[in-house]
Amino acid sequence: MINVLVVDDDALVRLGLVDLLTTDPELTVVGEAADGLAAVEQAGRHRVDIALVDIRMPRMDGIAATRRLRALPAPPRVITLTTFDLDEYVYDALAAGADGFLLKDTDPLEIIRAVHVVAAGQGMLHPAAARRLIDRYHHAERPAALAARAKLTRLTPRETDVLARLALGCSNAEIATALGMRESTVKAHISRILTALDAGNRVQAALLARDAGLGTPG
Repeated sequence: MINVLVVDDDALVRLGLVDLLTTDPELTVVGEAADGLAAVEQAGRHRVDIALVDIRMPRMDGIAATRRLRALPAPPRVITLTTFDLDEYVYDALAAGADGFLLKDTDPLEIIRAVHVVAAGQGMLHPAAARRLIDRYHHAERPAALAARAKLTRLTPRETDVLARLALGCSNAEIATALGMRESTVKAHISRILTALDAGNRVQAALLARDAGLGTPG
């Protein structure tokens, strides 16, 4: 069973998400919150596996909430909810430790799938939006690019190949197929990559890879 916390200041959005999530027998909504402070409080009170967190909220926004949630002793994985006009906030949320984000007009079935994917330990970035955001906010001339490229020298050539696929949003299974290895081997490589890059999760590793110019589409 996957325990989910729904965080949004719009009561109708919260109601819609709760109604949607309860259609899946493997998901249980253990709490709701209208702002980031209440979300952190709820996560401290219940065991939460996944927190669906809106970006713009009163008292504490989704970015700060993500940072606080990920710092808890038993941190939930976080999926942020956003719209295209909040691009810079989405990037900040991912950097704060979110495992992915969804657009608010995402197909309902895709939202449920995202919860399962992230709960299984993988990232979930809306394909078109994720690449647009990362490409827009990561440029080769930025100081972050130099630091990112320095970190990538810690990786073996095979780990670099895995990271490049990860940066394109590939799942473990897709990476395994593309590189001709077992999925368990991919998981082991990703674990070593996260350690070498000092990345909190695969999304942060993907952002760092994009900073370094690795895994750019095309």
